[in-house]
Amino acid sequence: MFEIPPIPDKLFYRIGEVSELLGVEPYVLRYWESEFPALAPKKSSSGQRMFRRKDVDLLFNIKHLLYEKKFTIEGARKALQDQPKKSAPVRQESLFAGDPLPEIRKELAELIKMLS
Repeated sequence: MFEIPPIPDKLFYRIGEVSELLGVEPYVLRYWESEFPALAPKKSSSGQRMFRRKDVDLLFNIKHLLYEKKFTIEGARKALQDQPKKSAPVRQESLFAGDPLPEIRKELAELIKMLS
């Protein structure tokens, strides 16, 4: 597996910072942005690309596929689509099969009765 250098813990990274982290020129990142639909950095009010951590992780993955595994752009795009998606966050409602409060109230009432 390839080794990712330490990435500073920030909310957003500018294209120059990401370019240095990856060791590629900024125009390469702009090209990859046009070729990989999953890569969509936000733009600041001044038009500067602002990459999030997930974008940087995706860029490292793209670089690995293109430079180390020698995939074509199309092959890398397909490989990224075929990778299992990260599971969606668990909704809090799904953690409880029903409303647990009545049962909790009942148990608390029994405890109060025992303590009285």
